[in-house]
Amino acid sequence: MPLLIAIPTTAGTGSETTLACVIVDSETRHKYVINDFPLIPRYAVLDPKVTLSLPPFITATTGMDALTHAVEAYIGNSTTVATKKEALMAVSLIFQNLETAYVDGSNIEARRNMLKASYYAGCAFTKSYVGYVHAVAHSLGGEYNVPHGLANAILLPFVLEAYGENIHKKLAKLAIAAGLADKNTPAEDAAKSFIEAIKNMKKKFRIGDTIPAIKEEDIPKLAHYADKEANPLYPVPVLMDANELEKFYYLLLEDHE
Repeated sequence: MPLLIAIPTTAGTGSETTLACVIVDSETRHKYVINDFPLIPRYAVLDPKVTLSLPPFITATTGMDALTHAVEAYIGNSTTVATKKEALMAVSLIFQNLETAYVDGSNIEARRNMLKASYYAGCAFTKSYVGYVHAVAHSLGGEYNVPHGLANAILLPFVLEAYGENIHKKLAKLAIAAGLADKNTPAEDAAKSFIEAIKNMKKKFRIGDTIPAIKEEDIPKLAHYADKEANPLYPVPVLMDANELEKFYYLLLEDHE
């Protein structure tokens, strides 16, 4: 391939370092994920000045996208010493800087740190992969054009809660990196504080818990797409089939209660 230089204009996708790209089939509205080493850019230019004009909501949702990358890479079963370190650095930077970048978009230091966080999270998930948050989010983006970062942000706490105690120890480590717990905090308590912190971030950033575009009759098809994408490629901590994945779509319905 020709020389590829990537200059991210949001602090979220991590595309400047990943081997992944996504193509939407215009007829079926299905998102196809393509992974290959030639897709990794040779150079990444992290210039915070190009992100200064990002509106607050896009700042928030792309930042939550980066958080999802770091979390899913860390809790999966395909981690390395390096990807764990990268994910922890990303989580730490996001919890320290995302709210500042959201409130004060002209804060160059917060913008710079969010670009670093997105980059580290991209490094982590391009080697350790993601999980069901991404699989479900991709199906929603393909079918209804739901922005990927927004879908990830809405889904993240739901999926983490569904994984249950299987990820408590790993979430506890993330909670420590986020400054929400210390090494003496019981793993279950630390894990719950981490999930609760994500929910609080959503409230601060005015990110809801539902996606109005979802049609109930589409759910089996969407769950099939998510299942096909995730299984068996994604090294998720808890395996779920298409029927089990349907519950996440029902949670997003406006009248699910």
